[in-house]
Amino acid sequence: MSGFTGEFLGTMVLIILGVGCCAGVNLKGNYAKGSDWTFVCLAWGMAVTFGVYVAGNFGSQGHLNPAVTLGFAAFGFFPIKSVLPYLLGQFLGAFVGAAIVIIHYAPHFQAAKSSAEGNSVGIFATGPAIKNPLFNFLSEMIATFTFIFCLLNLGDFTKGLKPLIVGLLIMVIGQALGGTTGFALNPARDFAPRMAYAILPVPNKGDANWEYAWVPVFGPIAGGIAAAFLQMLL
Repeated sequence: MSGFTGEFLGTMVLIILGVGCCAGVNLKGNYAKGSDWTFVCLAWGMAVTFGVYVAGNFGSQGHLNPAVTLGFAAFGFFPIKSVLPYLLGQFLGAFVGAAIVIIHYAPHFQAAKSSAEGNSVGIFATGPAIKNPLFNFLSEMIATFTFIFCLLNLGDFTKGLKPLIVGLLIMVIGQALGGTTGFALNPARDFAPRMAYAILPVPNKGDANWEYAWVPVFGPIAGGIAAAFLQMLL
């Protein structure tokens, strides 16, 4: 399955580092607790950077994201035959990465007895700052459109310093557009860790907020397809 291994390992690294950052920022008794939004955006940017490096080294194009894969494939920027292996790698890698974070932070989940002490699905998945489904969807669509349009103009972004450029792009999108919804940008990044939180034995866990889960799945996909469509037109 061409690309599966790279996408699996790269997305796993992405989630270990990104969700790991969120656990550190939120959970009771952690040295990183209370770190600011800049810290979070930088951590997610570097998580993407090193995920792309790992994925590229294992033979994939470093998408790590179904919105990238589907958007690219919709308008001929990526072969249709490779879509399924990439998607499987992304969702499975994200789930395994989330499971590793749960193991790593097990004592902190045990110490944090409630969402008031930082133990919530927000460690693993995104949620709106102000709940408004239409505008939450548009926020994810716009942020992902911007991200993927830039990717389409970077060429092969697994080479040289380009993964670092991708990470910096993620960081600035988080700072500029991410404060509304937590900038999922990526259905696998949101859905698979949310599923891991829901079904794995996380101590003291609360609700997985499935009511909102469609937004960070379909908003990014719509944004990715729109970006690829614009690129094709231009």
